[in-house]
Order: sequence, then C-alpha cells, then structure tokens
Amino acid sequence: MKKIRFEKYKPTDFNNFFKLVQDDEVMKYISGKGLNEEQANHKFTSILEKGSVNENLGFFKVYDENDTLLGDCKLVYNKHIENSLEIGYLLKKEFWRKGFGSMICEHLLAESKEKFPDLQVMAVIDPDNVASRKLLEKFNFESYWKGIENDLPTEKLLLKEK
Repeated sequence: MKKIRFEKYKPTDFNNFFKLVQDDEVMKYISGKGLNEEQANHKFTSILEKGSVNENLGFFKVYDENDTLLGDCKLVYNKHIENSLEIGYLLKKEFWRKGFGSMICEHLLAESKEKFPDLQVMAVIDPDNVASRKLLEKFNFESYWKGIENDLPTEKLLLKEK
C-alpha cells in the first residue's frame, strides 16, 4: 500500500510551491491558469499566515514514501462559514488518478474529526472539476452552492453527518 506524508509549508519552500502553481493544467480548476511569480509570492505569503494560526491547520506539502513531492493540501478555517474548516488539495499532473486524492482527503477528514470535532468541514471546487466532485461525494460531501465567486466558477460542498 502506498504511503504519503504531510509537511507544513515553511518560508524556504517557495520554489517548490511556485513549480506546482505555475502549471496551467494543475491550476485549471483553481485559478483558471498557472500563477506568475508575483501572484505565487502573494499566495505563498497568505499560506504562511494561515499556517501560523494553529499548528494543526494550514497548507501542507504532500510527499510519497520516496520523498517525491506529489502536491499540496490544506486544512484551514473557512472564512465564509463560522465554525467550519475548509479542505482542499492540488496534485502534480503525473499523480492524478492514482488514488492520492482519496488518501489526502481521508487524512484531512481524520485530522479534522480528531482535532476539531465540533467544526463542520467544507470544500470549494470548480463545478467543471468532475473528478474532485466525485471524490468529495465519495466521502459524503454534498453540494450546497454554485455560482461565481472572485470571478471564477465555484461550487461549495459540505460534509454531511453520517
């Protein structure tokens, strides 16, 4: 069985982050296209700030058992719904459809349940990202809003209680 590990972003990780987010295909359903260096720097600063709020929250690099960077993920307070967390993930294209999204989602949901049992969990996707929607639905998420947010097509899903 494949193993993955998670490591919170540090200030020295910008180059790895930039390599990930400058890829147009990887960023298609997040920002519409890859980020330039200035945009990536702005986003990375925001990521470090969110990571300083709580040691269990933030953006995390995701590695496989060979220490290959697969992508990243987030478990952060949601800014739109009080008492809720937001999860998300981003994988390099060569790691799509290999089960890593499920492994990441499983980990983030286990962390949220263990460390923040009283908070709801939600996710934000591009409505055209069928793979992410199917993954979230597999974990019992349900769509509750579709529209345009920050000039991007957006769908929000909430984890249903079992």
